Amino acid sequence: MDPTGRLARIISDAQGAESTPGNPVRAEGESPIQDLDVNRAYDGLGAVYEFLADMFKRSSLDGSGLVLRGTVHYGQYYDNAFWDGTQMVMGDGDGEVFNSFTSSLSVIAHELGHGLLQYTTNLDYQGQSGALNESIADVMGALVEQFVAGQDAASASWLIGEGLFTDAVHGVALRSMAAPGTAYDDPILGKDPQPATMAGYLDTTEDNGGVHLNSGIPNHAFYLFATALGGNAWETAGSLWFNVIATRALPQDADFGIFAEQTLLQARRDHGAGSAIELALVEAWDAVGVHPVVQEAVNE
Repeated sequence: MDPTGRLARIISDAQGAESTPGNPVRAEGESPIQDLDVNRAYDGLGAVYEFLADMFKRSSLDGSGLVLRGTVHYGQYYDNAFWDGTQMVMGDGDGEVFNSFTSSLSVIAHELGHGLLQYTTNLDYQGQSGALNESIADVMGALVEQFVAGQDAASASWLIGEGLFTDAVHGVALRSMAAPGTAYDDPILGKDPQPATMAGYLDTTEDNGGVHLNSGIPNHAFYLFATALGGNAWETAGSLWFNVIATRALPQDADFGIFAEQTLLQARRDHGAGSAIELALVEAWDAVGVHPVVQEAVNE
């Protein structure tokens, strides 16, 4: 933790080992080195810190200046990235299907989104609560990317992991918040299986109950809400989502209905009962087939 509350980053190199943190190679304030992955990870951590500070007045993930750490070159041809409870860890990809995982700012911000949840609403990583965990991390990924690029909701791609696939893959990204289920359709990877609505909800024991699959439903609700409002998605829509997790009102096993209810209650707190923002939010949840009990009171 930086006692001053200022940005502090440390990037380490695992050198192909599946262990962390590896050797520290770039610390806060040091110049770029001859390693693109190190520099992209360093810049990505800085972008997330700036986003949290500027938009939500939060000092790092924990609100108290937590040092942001990242490890790159994890494993041999490792096709993944993850948050390990203390830091972001990035694989190099296999070069055939995946490029380096540092190539996508939305992936970097997604992993740090899991870190933010760890310090706010630590949702159980199973079933619908796990899908919410993944979805909120995706929202973070999309918003940080839009914030850095200066894109409003209408012009943004709403893709998570854009640029992560090699040119050999028939796909544009890992996930699409605008159109879940359309991010890729490839002979090796298959077709993107994400549903956009509860009508396509996948009841499965795989993937911790489909956490990376059913996250498409709350993802799409956020997209619909943000684009209905227009302007910068991180301002009103993003602020509302952040306030829900920051208040710690969600139980760890929250399902989609409970989360939707909390967003509607937060909309009332932030913007007043019956506001245009609240009504746009009701419509977004309704469009994906999530109907929180509080909706009846909204429509009275």
